[in-house]
Amino acid sequence: MRAEMTPFHSHPFDDDKLKEECGVFGVVGVSDAANFVALGLHALQHRGQEAGGIVTHDPDHGFQSARRFGYVRDNFTSAKLMETLPGSIGIGHVRYSTAGSKGQTQLRDVQPFFGEFSMGGAALAHNGNITNAEELRRDLIGRGSIFHSSSDSECIIHLMARSYQKNIPERMKDALRRVEGAFSVVAMTRTKLIGVRDRLGVRPLVLGRLGDGWVLSSETCALDIIGAEFIREVEPGEMVVISPKGIESFMPFEPARPRFCIFEHVYFSRPDSILNGQSVYETRRQIGVELAREAPVEADLVCPVPDSGTPAAIGYSQESGIPYAMGIIRNQYMGRTFIEPTEQIRNMGVRLKLNVNRALIKGKRVILVDDSVVRGTTSRKIKEMILDAGAAEVHFRIASPPTAWPCFYGVDTPEREKLLASTMSEEEMRRHLNVDSLRFISLDGLYRAVGEAKGRDNACPQYCDACFSGDYPVQPSDMVAKGFEMREPAE
Repeated sequence: MRAEMTPFHSHPFDDDKLKEECGVFGVVGVSDAANFVALGLHALQHRGQEAGGIVTHDPDHGFQSARRFGYVRDNFTSAKLMETLPGSIGIGHVRYSTAGSKGQTQLRDVQPFFGEFSMGGAALAHNGNITNAEELRRDLIGRGSIFHSSSDSECIIHLMARSYQKNIPERMKDALRRVEGAFSVVAMTRTKLIGVRDRLGVRPLVLGRLGDGWVLSSETCALDIIGAEFIREVEPGEMVVISPKGIESFMPFEPARPRFCIFEHVYFSRPDSILNGQSVYETRRQIGVELAREAPVEADLVCPVPDSGTPAAIGYSQESGIPYAMGIIRNQYMGRTFIEPTEQIRNMGVRLKLNVNRALIKGKRVILVDDSVVRGTTSRKIKEMILDAGAAEVHFRIASPPTAWPCFYGVDTPEREKLLASTMSEEEMRRHLNVDSLRFISLDGLYRAVGEAKGRDNACPQYCDACFSGDYPVQPSDMVAKGFEMREPAE
């Protein structure tokens, strides 16, 4: 009898990169809204590859939904499926789980979520993480709510159901005032498209125009794919309600100084997106410039770890004068999973995704530029591949400060003890990785790269940088209750 083969993550470094939770997208006032939502989700695929979902509304057919595992391209390009999603309004979601089921995603956890209220139905998709979700869930279950998923986002639907307000937008305000953490929400009723950001604006959300219709999206790159015009960002703490009457704007939360996630600039967002009025590509290139100034080294080549290290490597090369080269080639056709029949093939896993350009590397002193070091497993494997190809020296330059603290605001981060930088100094990490040199960009250098000429304001930081600094702008209540120890405040 043939032994059953075990699927595994084919990206050999999947456990060594931070994962964004999801991307959200919505349109109103266009024919065949579902097709536009599918295209938008395709552009946001980098934010989540586990699963995706679309909800639409049509006066003749009511609310319709489809949820599927895997990539958008493999599901929401079927004419047969898309015909089941009629209407001129729709929202969608691509998922990478941070709260909810781990490992095998359950279909019931896939967003958007839908609720039927006395004034009509509403669907909701959420990017971020609710840091008091467990507390809310216990309270809601105690008062009779029945949860269908393990997702923190479902709390919002139940809170809306218990609100006494007369319409959906007001119920959303009620619900979100009880929610702590980070959230960008796209929601819809039969006629309205709604977008909300938490008061700190940790996660992105933008507004676009498409003919006579409107678009809400996690990133501007998803506006580009459908030919929509970027209008503006939804402001931190703002709710926009788009209806046939036009756009209304509300500020339902207590005002606060924004703390946008700085890692969106470093890694999560696509380089062709605009964040806070800045090109993501240009910010990443500037990170490389700052790195070259802070951590120069004599070498023959600057090579990115593809693809996220590419803009920073270009910036490092330009500033240092050391030639840029593609020393590592990425297999662009890599699927997410691969069936591994033998241990021999399992050991080759790293080469399924990346391969060293041996003719270029041999005998050279190489600077490798990567976006981050999480567990360090990626860096060690790549270093070994570079040395096996005959490199004379390997120098790592990292386009973010050491990741020493977990994120609780919508990013899948390992426990603190598994983060290399939480237990080792930079020199200890260098020895652990066994490279000739290892340098991270400083926190001030990162802030300069994103346009803060004076660096980080330690008294009142301009961004959320908790994964580097341990300075959490919103207390992670659920995790503290479980024993998580916050960083002691500076004297």
